[in-house]
Amino acid sequence: MPSPPDREELEVGSPKTALLLIAHGSREENANADLYHVVEQLRKKGRYPIVEASFLELVEPDIDQGGERCVVLGAQRVILLPYFLSAGVHVTRDLTEACRKLTMQHPKVEFRLAEPLGRHPLLLQIVTERAGWAEK
Repeated sequence: MPSPPDREELEVGSPKTALLLIAHGSREENANADLYHVVEQLRKKGRYPIVEASFLELVEPDIDQGGERCVVLGAQRVILLPYFLSAGVHVTRDLTEACRKLTMQHPKVEFRLAEPLGRHPLLLQIVTERAGWAEK
């Protein structure tokens, strides 16, 4: 399996791509901290030159602010990645609308909505591992 391109290859060979992770948002800071942890780890990996966090509701930055930050940082393409387990109403309606709105606000930037995390095969491994920890 080939390794993903490093940061320089990504910027030279393709549009500068940003990853905008979107969580629901919570009044509980610890819940929001999980998303910031993932963002920091993804930044360290260097696959995307821009990685930002945003929230659907209750917390800032909201999706518009997160998308705007990606554009200001020079993104030519922004992948909106729902940090959700399923494609419920927030993903199918709210995030689809947010992607459309950002596209209208920034017509020179490409915005793409990724699938939520839910049906990825690695989640089975994670669920099994978490269940195993509870058995101990």
